[in-house]
Amino acid sequence: MNSTIHERPGVYSSYDASSVVSASAAAKTIGAAAVATKGTANKVELITSYEEGKSVFGEDASGVYGMSTLLRFLFANGAGAVKAVAVGKDESEEKDYASAFAALSDEEDVGVMVCDSAAQSVHLLLKTAAEDASAARRERIAVIGGSEETVAQMVNRAKAVNSERVVLVGPDIASDGGGTMSAVFAAAAVAAVIAGNTDPSVPINGAELTLFGAAGKRLSDNEIDQLVRGGVTPIETVGGVSSPVRGITTKTSSGGAADTTWRELTTILIVDEVIPTIRSALRTRFARSKNTAQSRGAIRSQVVLELEEMKSREIVDSYGEVLVSALKSDPTVCLVEFSFTVAHGLNRIYLTAHITV
Repeated sequence: MNSTIHERPGVYSSYDASSVVSASAAAKTIGAAAVATKGTANKVELITSYEEGKSVFGEDASGVYGMSTLLRFLFANGAGAVKAVAVGKDESEEKDYASAFAALSDEEDVGVMVCDSAAQSVHLLLKTAAEDASAARRERIAVIGGSEETVAQMVNRAKAVNSERVVLVGPDIASDGGGTMSAVFAAAAVAAVIAGNTDPSVPINGAELTLFGAAGKRLSDNEIDQLVRGGVTPIETVGGVSSPVRGITTKTSSGGAADTTWRELTTILIVDEVIPTIRSALRTRFARSKNTAQSRGAIRSQVVLELEEMKSREIVDSYGEVLVSALKSDPTVCLVEFSFTVAHGLNRIYLTAHITV
């Protein structure tokens, strides 16, 4: 378990996870980086509607998909606010997107990040941006999509990314005009659903997506098995309704060994709900306190109170003993340790019928 240690007074946090084999948060702001027809490159703009987005960034030309298309999919699928950055065109694609991601990194309230690029090199930069911001106590996830990829290619992309903070959506969506649109825009729709979900323990499985006449393909059971096990969130259309089959992160291995600990998207979303909530509560109530037995007792009570609230909301199933102590090597540091079990979403129901004739 890695923990960031600085001298600045505050509440710091770390977490680890183990897989057990047996056995109202506010809507998030979305950070978006995309090529735009106008607007200042690398400047963060708060956008609260599609029309406002077109006014600030212009409208994509026919057959060209960039910022306005991305914003259209985001707001149509429930985004409340988007902090958008126009990607510059001064250097290489990687450097231009890296600058845009850097502009979003310091934004405190961004919870989900998206971009209009289908390039794997850009996705790796977005992964780094999301992980670095999360390590700096600005927790967020990234949602990405490729373009014109087979099932095997999508699985390989997920393997290359391999992060619990990145969701890869696929395959491409077919437009009603007979062409195809990159899975980037299906990813934007999924990102909006994630951002608008006020209960992190509720899976996004089956959430209806607005794709403006575009539709995903009907996937076979074998294709879904390959995608889910390979770290891809599949999108399919059944009966005219497009939806994610199952919310999955790209984290499929640790140290080269298969690891399903972080496979379910709800796991990291719950962690990003529990840890920051407790951290914020302690920061608010114990900004100027002594590191005494009485203060540590009060800190423990506050942590238990927050965990009980999470348990009552069915975000966590249970939690273990909360231990609070003064760090022996530095008496100004209070060490708080606790464990909890995330509440799992319901993915499948198996029916067994015993019939007597």
